[in-house]
Amino acid sequence: MEDTITFDLAAAPLRELNEKLQTLPGGTNQTAWRIVNPRGAHALAVGITTPVQVLIDGHAGYYAAGMNDGAAITINGNAATGVAENMMSGRVHVKGDASQSAGATAHGGLLIIDGNASARCGISMKGIDIVVKGNVGHMSAFMAQSGNLVVCGDAGDALGDSLYEARLFVKGSVKSLGADCEKKQMGAEDAAILSDLLQRAGVAAKPEEFTLYGSARTLYHFHVDNAGAY
Repeated sequence: MEDTITFDLAAAPLRELNEKLQTLPGGTNQTAWRIVNPRGAHALAVGITTPVQVLIDGHAGYYAAGMNDGAAITINGNAATGVAENMMSGRVHVKGDASQSAGATAHGGLLIIDGNASARCGISMKGIDIVVKGNVGHMSAFMAQSGNLVVCGDAGDALGDSLYEARLFVKGSVKSLGADCEKKQMGAEDAAILSDLLQRAGVAAKPEEFTLYGSARTLYHFHVDNAGAY
């Protein structure tokens, strides 16, 4: 990228990097950043509120790109627990694999994971769109409230446990469904949403290759007959 600002974490502290990124003014001309020697540091590029581009050139630790609100952040490697946690808007692209709780509690934006995601991907998601090009682990979309999770590979045990109104699109197999998650008929609106997400994530697949899962809506209110499912 032209006029890219390179920040070397082997030469300066992470706190300084995050302070610079978090205090960028609106309309800044410092819109392209490259972070080198991340060495798995935690909380990389968190809390950014301006629409800048950030490349993390290597592996990232816990909560990378957390609380993102408008930035386009690329991780050229793997990401540990909680990548894009509580993201509000923007885009986070993990070029490798992601550990557990990717996109946890996030309200908006797009998270793309080129590899696999571990357990609880999209836990308590509240509006984020997540596209995983590989597999997801157990309890993915646990208590997911809204948004869309697209899995181009397989899903582990208890997919969508205690699901609310999020859509779950899975191309491969599902080991088991969680409480109150069921297979749904994909309508025209669902297919359009999926097609758009596949295009934005650069996935060459068709909506008809996926199965849609959603909430059976039996856990919204407590009923003694369902006590064993709570």
